[in-house]
Amino acid sequence: MALVKQHQPDVCIMDIEMPVKTGLDAAEELQGGPCKVIILTTFARAGYFERARNAEVSGYLLKDSPSEELANSIRTIMDGRRIYAPELVDLAFENKNPLTNREKQVMELIADGKSTNEIAKELYLTNGTVRNYISVILDKLDVGNRIEAIARFKEKGWFK
Repeated sequence: MALVKQHQPDVCIMDIEMPVKTGLDAAEELQGGPCKVIILTTFARAGYFERARNAEVSGYLLKDSPSEELANSIRTIMDGRRIYAPELVDLAFENKNPLTNREKQVMELIADGKSTNEIAKELYLTNGTVRNYISVILDKLDVGNRIEAIARFKEKGWFK
């Protein structure tokens, strides 16, 4: 991030998994700046793609694309357009996160290892309300327990 701020590149190509900070975290930090961010990754996950779009990245491309396609995509992005791998667009419409914002909050706290009591206190809810949220989350994700819910949420790329 320091190098991007220091050198002010026109384009920054990042992977999802990088040392210190994920490409999505970096894209969110660079959002609104002059540098055009391109995510180049092997992860074709709807949740990652949704987060990248929310960070207003200029491109989200898959590493298995031919290098000529990458070069053409960079040129197109420099002309002011956005480029997304076609597989991701289809995936985004097929695998939209079914949870509401409140259910996502509960899910994040579950993943942090919080108990029902701890979640209730943190979100200013009753224990019964939290249990209801958890039941709805398990139902929406079509899983049997919290561990499976965390795994499904992670598999889809929905964690922030």
